[in-house]
Amino acid sequence: MSKPWPWNQLPSSAIDYYKKTYKMPAPDADGLGPEIKDNTDGSICVQYHPNKSGRHEVQMCYEGCAVEGSPFSCMVDNIDGSYVTAFGAGLVGGMSGQMVSFTVTAKQGSLSKLDVKVDGPTKTDITRKDHGDKCDISFLPMTPGIYNIIVKYNGKEMKGSPFVSKVSGEGRKRSQLSLGNSSEYSLKVLETNVVDLVASIKLPSGAIEPCLLKKDSEGHLCVGSFAPKSTGDYAIHISRDEKPIKGSPFHIKVGDKELAHASKVKVSGPTTKAKANEPNILELDCSDAGYGGLSVVIEGPHRSEIECKHYENRKYKISYSPHEPGIYILNLRFADDHLPGSPFLLQVEGEPSGRIRETVTKTMEQAEPVKKNQNCEFYLQIPGTNPFDMEASVTDPDGSTELCEIMDEEDFHYRMMFTPQMEGTHTLSIKHKGLHISGSPFVYSVGQLSSGGTHKVQVGGPGVEKGEVGFSNVFNIYTREAGAGELSVAVEGPSDALIKLEERPHGFLGVSYKVKVAGMYDIHIKFNDAHIPGSPFRVHISPDSGVARNVTVHSLKDRGLQVDKASTFTVSYNGAKGTLNACVRTPSGSHEDCFVQEMDDGLYGLRFIPKENGVHYLDIKLNDHHIPDSPFAIMVGSMAADPAMVLAHGDGLERGSCGIKNKFVVRTAGAGSSFLAVFIEGPSKCALSCREVDEGYEFSYTPFAPGKYLITVKYGNINIAGSPYQSEVTARGGSGSGRKPSPLNETTSMVVETVEKRPGAKSLRRFRGDASKVNVRGPGLKKARCNQTQTFTIDVKDAGHAMLCVGMVAPNGLPEPELMVKKNNPTQYTVSYKVVEAGEHTLCIRFGDEEVPGSPFSIATVLR
Repeated sequence: MSKPWPWNQLPSSAIDYYKKTYKMPAPDADGLGPEIKDNTDGSICVQYHPNKSGRHEVQMCYEGCAVEGSPFSCMVDNIDGSYVTAFGAGLVGGMSGQMVSFTVTAKQGSLSKLDVKVDGPTKTDITRKDHGDKCDISFLPMTPGIYNIIVKYNGKEMKGSPFVSKVSGEGRKRSQLSLGNSSEYSLKVLETNVVDLVASIKLPSGAIEPCLLKKDSEGHLCVGSFAPKSTGDYAIHISRDEKPIKGSPFHIKVGDKELAHASKVKVSGPTTKAKANEPNILELDCSDAGYGGLSVVIEGPHRSEIECKHYENRKYKISYSPHEPGIYILNLRFADDHLPGSPFLLQVEGEPSGRIRETVTKTMEQAEPVKKNQNCEFYLQIPGTNPFDMEASVTDPDGSTELCEIMDEEDFHYRMMFTPQMEGTHTLSIKHKGLHISGSPFVYSVGQLSSGGTHKVQVGGPGVEKGEVGFSNVFNIYTREAGAGELSVAVEGPSDALIKLEERPHGFLGVSYKVKVAGMYDIHIKFNDAHIPGSPFRVHISPDSGVARNVTVHSLKDRGLQVDKASTFTVSYNGAKGTLNACVRTPSGSHEDCFVQEMDDGLYGLRFIPKENGVHYLDIKLNDHHIPDSPFAIMVGSMAADPAMVLAHGDGLERGSCGIKNKFVVRTAGAGSSFLAVFIEGPSKCALSCREVDEGYEFSYTPFAPGKYLITVKYGNINIAGSPYQSEVTARGGSGSGRKPSPLNETTSMVVETVEKRPGAKSLRRFRGDASKVNVRGPGLKKARCNQTQTFTIDVKDAGHAMLCVGMVAPNGLPEPELMVKKNNPTQYTVSYKVVEAGEHTLCIRFGDEEVPGSPFSIATVLR
């Protein structure tokens, strides 16, 4: 068999490399020695002589990375003493309305003995081109379904025939779910923070690659996206401030059981037939399949909802629900390899959902550039606000902030006006009752406009969060920074939608829609025929809230709350009837239910305990309908945690290279303390690390495949100005290096709990430890005698690094004057004290910011 590989201008060094790294595993796993010839036209020809029939795989690598399409699968059969080979993507599947192709090779001069037929749902014409010993076959399927490809040579069917080609529907939609739990390896090391940690992995071959660190659900440090390709010893080197952490390097012994084996993933559930608009449950057991990422992709004529319902011990329950009946393709992959039988042809039955889509389009012109000292306007509609509680400010590139003039116009329209004093990127903050409105902060370029793009379109407003039947649900679209293009807004749901666009100057657009039937609606927003980030937005449209409008909230504090301190308030029905429920959406994205207790007829008390700083959103519903002003924005912690004051800069936000660190800095100085989250989505996972710098935090990411990566930066769960960013990652030096892109977008994330920084201040080194691992023992913890020295010991051997604080208070409330801490060895201390007053003394021991087990200790003191 021979096959040309048309890579343009292949250097001789590349051909020599292929000769060293090319492998030809036969059906019995014995390798076959290939012959690689230079065609002198920028392509190479691979030849080999099979000695057994069956499925062969061609594995081809360049610089340690698989070339696109590798491994190549081909079927070989021996018919009448002559080998016949069939290979190509068309033997597996394709898409209706597009040409499907494959190739058959046989002994030169004998192609006349070759006969190929295709049977499927509809009659299909075959195009055949013979070239010496090679025959290229292509056909155009117009109907989705299973196509049987029958290949005969000299009147006999070859091995594997008929080949089953699964063709999906025309205009297919792609829904996907990626699960990284099965590719995580826990190092069993407790680290409270991943800031300043840098990790690399040494492969059995001796090569060193960066790797991704993350924390698992138990707080242990683990290697994310661990997918070993060969057996042997893997060494994980982790350092902080260029010094190895305790236990580094960590060694992982990988045997055959740890290697990813897609064939060992057990699948049960509906893989051939499913129901539309109902949950179809797949059970996937990866416990014996080694380490690798699991992905579920459904392609078909309509979108599908996919979610992981349950995960335990590398066993998953996946729920998928196609929106409409039809023929879909179900792809199940483990470590980028298809599971046995995948892709599955899925016949989805059931009644059509009756969902209706209404679409409106608008051509957005390029906004006129604004010069310094020129008056600027920002025009938004913000329903449910009070003009006296509105506030707008603009921050220039130097960090100076000035208030904007706000003009209140009819129907909750606001016109913000300001005059920039310099050119560059300005940040516009619009707040109601001191908290950012939906979509704020906004970016406003003065002078030259940004390069633009779909990712620069910003959307905000209650209409993309909730809605009500029979009322105009409103939101705003801001396209000024995205440039010129075609904007489309579609509302899809149980009823048709009346969509109105309100034209506004300077790249603004107001959207309102009204529907007749309650239910779940999808709002699709596209710019130049590509979904903007976050689209489609899922919005629950409730029926006419009716009596829910009577419900009122009393004694709810919307600021000044503290972590771990309960917040209580009351809800009065005022004559309404129904079931009350409430939940809190936290800055980290989780949902926490509120405790609800009936206090009197029609009067309820509610309580929740915040666990993190930042803006929380409180949803209060009666009979699943939002009450007036719900959701309520609540600020926990300092109001200084402002995402509008956070800026990101660096080359890594715009461009990058495979296999090396690409950096950018997130400046948090002057923005208070909150959760800083970075998400990187693209054709591969990235090794993502973070280190603390004077002005904030420097992030380094190492992508493994070229392509476009979307970088989202959130502070307190709110996008900072300019986020998301799009980085164009290329192969290093244009050499073609880099791994093969993943068949679906991969997401890498890191969350950092920041410390408050002040502009111009130097960063102080932070120590973090685990107070629960501190061991305190000794007679001095139980009782004491007046004027007699008592002692006890403190052992911090397994607790990490942090500041140790010891203090004692006498019954009169004053600190004890005689208390001494002596260091015996690097991890053990002796504490001695003498008390002069009888009574209960309180001893407090802290390690870092937390009390050690048993602290505060109550010590009874008696006279001699």
